[in-house]
Amino acid sequence: MTRRNPYLSGALALGLLAAAPAPLLAAQAASPGPSSSVPASALDRNRELQACAAKAEANPDNALADAKRWQQQGGGDSAKLCEALALFHAGDFKAAGAQMEALVPTLGKDDPRAAASLLGRAGWAWLRAGDQGRAERLYSAALDKTPGDVDLLIDRAFARAEGERFWDAVADLDAALTRDPKRADAYLYRASAQKALSNYRQALADIDQALELKPGDPEAILLRGNVKALGGNLGAARDDWSLARRVAPDSEWGRAAAANLARTAEVAGDAGKDKAKEKKVQ
Repeated sequence: MTRRNPYLSGALALGLLAAAPAPLLAAQAASPGPSSSVPASALDRNRELQACAAKAEANPDNALADAKRWQQQGGGDSAKLCEALALFHAGDFKAAGAQMEALVPTLGKDDPRAAASLLGRAGWAWLRAGDQGRAERLYSAALDKTPGDVDLLIDRAFARAEGERFWDAVADLDAALTRDPKRADAYLYRASAQKALSNYRQALADIDQALELKPGDPEAILLRGNVKALGGNLGAARDDWSLARRVAPDSEWGRAAAANLARTAEVAGDAGKDKAKEKKVQ
């Protein structure tokens, strides 16, 4: 199951900006013009951080060089955050996670939401680095700051599932869906956890909910086929795999569906050959 994490996109940068500069933007909006009480240097840092965040996604190596120059010029924590973004997009997840964690006491000092934002993103970095335990601890710390946050509950559930703690993942997803029953991704992740627990009926019910909210989702269709196959209904599974391949042939889910179809066809072919050999022997 792939975590469609919003932190991978430009939302990563904008979410992290809430850790410090966003309140400055709010103040600027409340008091626009020359009379604004927001220091010009703070607004400059915010603009530079936004520019760095955009560059980090498109060209992380250049963004990393910019971040280091900015630190040498006195950019402080904003420059360090810029560096963390660049490291993340460059694939150095451990360094990015450690950097974001280190910034929590300063950038998140006076704002629980800011601290939770950084902790959550650090958790995502550590999860990408393969450290599910550390990721879960960071998500839990973030939830202590902002209890009931749906995205953080889903993230922690994903981390728990990656560590094969499926019942705990289901508990988090139950809580997330209680707060926001329109989250198709949460239904899909809960279905994946139920599949791992061999609770196929519950998994199919969750997939139906996900598809009702997001019709034609190839990942959900692929998963439904996989669950049906595990439940012994290979014919229905092949129908779903064929549908997933038609809906999104060039996606990872369409390709996985095509592979499933090929494997089952090969198995069926081998079984047919074995039967033919048995008849000859007889």
